[in-house]
Amino acid sequence: MIVPIMGLYSTTEAAKRLGIGLKTLARYIENKKVPPPQFIKAGNSVHHAWTETEIEHVRQLLPKIANGRKTRYSKLREKQKAQPKKAVPRKTKKK
Repeated sequence: MIVPIMGLYSTTEAAKRLGIGLKTLARYIENKKVPPPQFIKAGNSVHHAWTETEIEHVRQLLPKIANGRKTRYSKLREKQKAQPKKAVPRKTKKK
């Protein structure tokens, strides 16, 4: 676990606080569904640094971007339930 420094959190910690996976959060940033956080340069490496405000902003955006497989298939099931069911013809048994 990375200890937050002065109210800044890593992307891993931000994902945990949001209740989503690290790869999911990284994909949302890459696809520009979520604004990227500020960057901090430490030596030769660059890190994302999330503030509480940025995490809360993303938390409010999450319901609007939840368009994954679960949502798509649940919409499909609702559409299928709305259609009236047809009678299925039965074959008679020959004796």
